[in-house]
Amino acid sequence: MGRLVIKNALLECGFNDEFQQPTSTITEKKDILIEHGIIKEVSDYIQDTADAEILDAMGQLVLPSFKEMHIHIDKTYFGGSWKACKPITNGILTRIEEETKLLPEQLKHAPERADLFIQHLIKHGHTYIRSHCNIDPSIGLENLKVTVNALEKYKDQISYDIVAFPQHGLLRSEVEPLMREAMSSGATLVGGVDPATIDKNIDKSLETMFDIALEANTGLDLHLHDPDTLGEFTFYKLIELTHKHGLEGNVTISHAIALGDLHGEPLSNMLKAIKKAGIDITTTIPINRPTIPVIALDQAGVSVSVGHDSLTDHWSPFGSGDTIEKLSILAERFRLSDERSLSQAWKYASGGITPLDKAGNQVWPKIGDVANMLIVDAGCSAETVARRKPITHTIAEGKVIN
Repeated sequence: MGRLVIKNALLECGFNDEFQQPTSTITEKKDILIEHGIIKEVSDYIQDTADAEILDAMGQLVLPSFKEMHIHIDKTYFGGSWKACKPITNGILTRIEEETKLLPEQLKHAPERADLFIQHLIKHGHTYIRSHCNIDPSIGLENLKVTVNALEKYKDQISYDIVAFPQHGLLRSEVEPLMREAMSSGATLVGGVDPATIDKNIDKSLETMFDIALEANTGLDLHLHDPDTLGEFTFYKLIELTHKHGLEGNVTISHAIALGDLHGEPLSNMLKAIKKAGIDITTTIPINRPTIPVIALDQAGVSVSVGHDSLTDHWSPFGSGDTIEKLSILAERFRLSDERSLSQAWKYASGGITPLDKAGNQVWPKIGDVANMLIVDAGCSAETVARRKPITHTIAEGKVIN
């Protein structure tokens, strides 16, 4: 990892205000020097380019790269032939029962499809991937081996986490021993799913998750689809255990569907409790059910991120891996149409990083920042989100990877 100079990079540096509201983004062209993956200089012109790779941005916009916070690369149809989903006849258990036969059959295709999946995510600007990986009796640790091998192949281009995910239920499928083995076989986070609906025992399911995580000295990522008061009750149990075991800041709730069902004081109280526990939320911005209140979560100080979940599998035929598209959907869903709101939407996909803060002060890129960035054919981040502008290059720790 040596030196990279990005020439003629367009950077955001402020807002133009009209009637005390931002109406456009101020930009300026700069050169960026990166050494050993770290931004060393940002200036009008960098002359010292000896022994450096030169990348001419040609006046295109430089933005923070993406983090894919919720994906399943181990059980995808991506790269294979078209398959629509089979009709659901028994709720979520339809898909779980389907997997018991499907996953062993897919195993021979899984390495190639995972590889293509990762390449696709890199092409779409991701320098971090959090992949959930089935740990269940039908597949054992075989999908985990595929996931570890696939992600390790790209470790010089991306960073990653692997969530050991008991899709068929931690208790229901009796995979506690397999989960513990997974944590010493490449998994980095402990997963779980709907402890009420799937495991039929909220307390025991959650306690077992925490026990495995504490033994492995890691965090948790719980898939929670249960709606309304059932989901709310589970949230509070998870929050209680997070405090009890001192894992504040190390717990994620994926989907968190019940947050879309809460309103008024119950929602306000829930957001305060989630914030106090340092729990972060990941969502796919679903449009076929109440979308969780992303903006309210953000305003309450809760970290929210977007993920794709899949790029076509037996659960869903949809998914593009295009996070700019995902942010655009989020913006439309929550009516973010002004310059400030559109530009601030970038944080939901970048780990909270935006070029400008809400007041329009430039906060990225700064000297000392890790050089994870995108070059986009756009004039500003607001335009990128609203008009779904294309990515030209992905740069991970100062290395051009796409």
